[in-house]
Amino acid sequence: MTEHILLGLASIIILGIAAQWLAWRLHLPSILLLLVFGIIAGPVSGVLDPDMVFGDLLFPLVSVSVAIILFEGGLNLKFRELRQAGAVIMRLITIGIFVTWVLASAAAHFVAGLSLATAILLGAILVVTGPTVIIPLLRQVRPSGSLGAIVKWEGIVNDPIGAILAVLVFESILAGTTGGESTLFWDAVRALVLGGLIGLVGAGLIVLLLRRYLIPDFLQNPVALMFVVAVFYASNLVQGESGLLAVTVMGVALANQRFVSIRHILEFKENLRVLLISSLFIILAARLPIGEMSLSHVGTWAFVILLIVVVRPVSVYASTIGSSLKFKERAFLAWMAPRGIVAAAVSAVFGIRLAEAGVTDAALLGPITFQVIIVTVAVYGLTAGPVARYLKIAKPNPQGVLFLGAHDWARAIAQVLRDEGFSVAMIDSNWDHVRGARKIGCRAYYGNVMSEEMLNDLQLDGIGRLAALTPNEEINSLAALHFLDLFGRSEVYQLPPSATGKTAKQTVTPSHLRGRSLFDQKATFDYLSERFAAGAIVKKTPITEEFTVDDFFAMYGAEALPLFIVTESGDLRIRTAGDPLTPKAGQDLISLVSPREKNGKVEKRAEPGAESNG
Repeated sequence: MTEHILLGLASIIILGIAAQWLAWRLHLPSILLLLVFGIIAGPVSGVLDPDMVFGDLLFPLVSVSVAIILFEGGLNLKFRELRQAGAVIMRLITIGIFVTWVLASAAAHFVAGLSLATAILLGAILVVTGPTVIIPLLRQVRPSGSLGAIVKWEGIVNDPIGAILAVLVFESILAGTTGGESTLFWDAVRALVLGGLIGLVGAGLIVLLLRRYLIPDFLQNPVALMFVVAVFYASNLVQGESGLLAVTVMGVALANQRFVSIRHILEFKENLRVLLISSLFIILAARLPIGEMSLSHVGTWAFVILLIVVVRPVSVYASTIGSSLKFKERAFLAWMAPRGIVAAAVSAVFGIRLAEAGVTDAALLGPITFQVIIVTVAVYGLTAGPVARYLKIAKPNPQGVLFLGAHDWARAIAQVLRDEGFSVAMIDSNWDHVRGARKIGCRAYYGNVMSEEMLNDLQLDGIGRLAALTPNEEINSLAALHFLDLFGRSEVYQLPPSATGKTAKQTVTPSHLRGRSLFDQKATFDYLSERFAAGAIVKKTPITEEFTVDDFFAMYGAEALPLFIVTESGDLRIRTAGDPLTPKAGQDLISLVSPREKNGKVEKRAEPGAESNG
């Protein structure tokens, strides 16, 4: 028995993380692979039986895990995002939820053939979209403007609202089957008010403890986790099923306060969220009764199709009437409603409890909901990128570079990349440098890269990397850490440290606290400044079968410094000290070279498209 439980636990972790990694490698929605792995491990092969592994602890563990996920989602919601899209977000989580509920319930009753009570409950469950699916898709698609904020807010906020709505409908159905009295309206009011207040109190206590330094650094994450569980339980104790709202409010309040830094909590919760999502989807998919899914039932397939092509577009249209959103933006919103972990967890719990209460078709809640999840994740996950590109509202694989430092040679590098068609932005605290960058047509921002206002002002459409080029190693490293969450560790770069000699090890920032070293280990700020002061230029050179890399170095000498490679598909690859890229025929090499004399004239940087290998 113990060996079976250990096998089940091991398979959950192994399959969950493997699915996440494989999804990253294949550029697929992670939840799609998690569902596939879970179904194979559970009903197909029988290797994993969550009910046997966890017993009565299963659904309490699922509930607490969902609460932690929603708390982490709340930490990602910034009020500044409401400046441009607040009205649309409010409509989506009010009008949009109501329209979705009504239309989904009607379709479930008249098309899928469910009883009216079960159909209304299923409609309430399916108003949620959820951060477990939305946030990974947004990272992949990167919609422009305020679209990302709208989709993110809707996905995170409507989860607890939808869960409360589903609970109230569920309790109303139970009251009808047992002859009890339903207090639907007042239960909803109490859940919203009490859940919100308890969440605010929890956030206030965390801020107070952190501000007075009553929590050591190594206990900040465990204490935050403790508060999430405590607030979730306390809110549910005071008013049933209000805990999800309470932890979401607590996360939003912490994200928008300015009294203390919560960076450590953010990092911890991000890692924990990935682990929880991976585990939960494996567990719930493994419990899926494949034999009861009615995959051959035309009505359930028609119901799922109606959710995608009718219910969501009508809901978005009703919520955006009179808004400033353009048709393409509304079309993208109408094509973004995958269901996630909350719908899966709520339907699984309610289906069992209603079946025990004698509701005949309640057992279909779980299978139909999972059918909706699988189809919507597959449809939206696989098509969101192409749809966004077709509508021209996103660049799913941003190749541009954000430069920290806009001094003369940083501008020279940025100008070449901009001329090659890549998005470029620059940040500097020197007005002369900023003005110089703007004169050559680059987006440039004046201020401190670490300030909250700078992050608010940055327009990063088409930009997916940071290159820190200041002479200050500490500033470069801090900026790299600051942008880790936004760009990922693999796309954060900084100049190699200038420290040499016996004191180098004492003055250089540890590798785990800095970005990847740009260009070459010798390419320090001092080295590059000296090269540019001596007349070096940034040059693009096409590499062909006739003019190879060896020919390039024969022409420009060993001191030529490769900086970037533009691939045949137009992708930009950055050379680093740990990854000295070698361009192939058909690719362009952008490098720092000393100018040659031709016919008595000093060579200048080649214009875009010009041959420069002669």
